[in-house]
This record gives sequence, structure tokens and C-alpha cells, in this order.
Amino acid sequence: MKFRVNDGCIGCGLCEGTCPEVFAVKDSGKAEAIDSDVPAEAEASAQEAMDGCPVGAIEQID
Repeated sequence: MKFRVNDGCIGCGLCEGTCPEVFAVKDSGKAEAIDSDVPAEAEASAQEAMDGCPVGAIEQID
């Protein structure tokens, strides 16, 4: 399971606060997801971050 943050990101930091193992707000002010597969123990919180994104900027990719 992998995630991607699209251009709609507003940099609110909710994803990073929910799942810092996968998401981080970069110097650009936008969030990014890790390039590797999500660790099994972080899958639920990564899904929660995607579901909670206020602008729907997080996408799950396979």
C-alpha cells in the first residue's frame, strides 16, 4: 500500500499529525508521502489521514 499527495494539498498538516510515519509537510508548504510501501503498523493511521484530508489531496496507489 502506498499513498500520494496531489497538487490540491493546502499544507494544513493534518496528515502529518495523524500519520507522521508516512506523511510530512516539506519546506514547500505541501505534504508529501514516503516513496516506499506503508509499514503494516501504520496502514490504519495512513488511511485515517487520507479520509480526514480536508481537501481530498491524498490518494491511495497500488
